[in-house]
Amino acid sequence: MASGRPQTDGNADAGDDVHRHWLRLLNRSTGSPYYRDEWFNEQCGGCHFWIPLSGELGLDWGACTHADSRFDGRVRFEHDGCEHISVRDDGTFG
Repeated sequence: MASGRPQTDGNADAGDDVHRHWLRLLNRSTGSPYYRDEWFNEQCGGCHFWIPLSGELGLDWGACTHADSRFDGRVRFEHDGCEHISVRDDGTFG
């Protein structure tokens, strides 16, 4: 693995560091006073186009594969969201 890049396999501290780093990239933070109630049911983890990462980070993070979303091809937090949500038919999350 390249120097300066975290290896998270079996290293909870590295995974936590990545989690904190990526949280700065949120589009919709559930902790924000501006978070709208309707966004609760429009989170990435429930989107048909969200694919979870493998390993520890996959518990909270996945890749957006929605071609119309500005986040297509980017890692997204399961509780984040965008205007192109496509809720899964079976209602599963994560």
